[in-house]
Amino acid sequence: MKRLVVISNRVAVAKARGAAGAQGGLAGALNSALKDRGGIWFGWSGQESEDPAGSINLQRHEGVTTATMDLPARDVEEYYNGYANSTLWPLFHYRLDLTEYERETGRGYERVNQRFADAVVPLIEPDDLVWVHDYHLIPLGERLRALGVTNRIGFFLHIPWPPTRLFVSLPFHERLVRTLLEYDLIGFQTDEWRGSFLHYCSKELSAEVDEETGTINFEGRSVIARTYPIGIDWEHFQAQGNMGEARNAHQRLLSSTRDRTAMIGVDRLDYSKGLPERIDGIGRFFDQHPERVRDLVFIQIAPPSREDVKSYQDIRMLLEQKTGQINGARSEVDVVPIRYVNRGYSHAELFGFFRGSKIGLVTPLRDGMNLVAKEYVAAQDPKDPGVLILSRFAGAAEQLGLDGKGAVLVNPYSPDDISDAILLALDMPLEERKARYEAMIGTIRDDNVQTWTDRFCTDLDA
Repeated sequence: MKRLVVISNRVAVAKARGAAGAQGGLAGALNSALKDRGGIWFGWSGQESEDPAGSINLQRHEGVTTATMDLPARDVEEYYNGYANSTLWPLFHYRLDLTEYERETGRGYERVNQRFADAVVPLIEPDDLVWVHDYHLIPLGERLRALGVTNRIGFFLHIPWPPTRLFVSLPFHERLVRTLLEYDLIGFQTDEWRGSFLHYCSKELSAEVDEETGTINFEGRSVIARTYPIGIDWEHFQAQGNMGEARNAHQRLLSSTRDRTAMIGVDRLDYSKGLPERIDGIGRFFDQHPERVRDLVFIQIAPPSREDVKSYQDIRMLLEQKTGQINGARSEVDVVPIRYVNRGYSHAELFGFFRGSKIGLVTPLRDGMNLVAKEYVAAQDPKDPGVLILSRFAGAAEQLGLDGKGAVLVNPYSPDDISDAILLALDMPLEERKARYEAMIGTIRDDNVQTWTDRFCTDLDA
């Protein structure tokens, strides 16, 4: 079995700011793969330093070696806050109105990818498999090739790939895609995102594309693009449900909601998650069914993210405003319709909250996959499961929609659609809830994150 070199923006080690929380089950799967195969996980430490040498901090913990480096403040601003999260992230989530095109941040993005390449090349052995992750590091494969790396190199995109008509708004879009074609294997979450990429290669690059196999022939290279829907860490998540922390969280939620049905949303504070639109839908529900205000309480858990980016500051202010307006209009002395919590919780606590909530509301405007939807279903009591309301624009809808027999799919932009789905879920009989749960739980259990990791590594090696 060949050694594995994983390269990502952040690395799941204790000193990497926010890394473990951001990676979640992915961190566990990659750590497990690294334990089995041996190898290194390389990336940014999350810290800033002006060290011109770019010193690498090597650590070994429970059989996994991690290698991290700090970045200068200018690099963090231009590469991370700038091009990655103010240009690529909004564009790839179809938000042209929020996409910033700045030449300097583009240069910073390329400069940091070169820094990554220079730092990681000495750590790569001749037979290693190299696996690069996500939109932060799209050009890295080309940089590694330029430095003489001939290994099998794979890339996985965790977020959507936008339609060609949107993607061509990116300055130097062709150059960015050409760097992707230096990988041997490119993975996408859904057939839709993969199809958009293949369409771009065919239309804009005039590449020879076989849509069935995902083979792209371009300028003497042959690259494979395939779909690998990521899953949750099933066994780890179920183990969390057996912890006292989960039971306490479950009991806290039930005792605080008393006789009302709890509906829950758990999302990073990010405009792609459709939180203001979700609150509008809940407001519409209470406007159309004011008598149900004593039947339902909505709990929104929204940990802050990327607080240095203005659009994220704006989304927090808007969410607080909308929540306050509904609560002001609909609250009684003993009833508050919406609880907005701006902090994070452990996996065990979230399991307990999910188990105690009879409706899971997952309505991103656009999402590569969305594992919260899968975790919500995984946490349900098979004898009395809750109902998942899911955006049809989340990648998870391809697996969990099931032609109307699984999750209740909604248009997250439509307050009426969200309102109708809430009413349907609130009044859904037990037998239908069980049938929908049974339709979804098999793929959630079997198509887990370990299966995803094994499939990608096996295909990359082949």
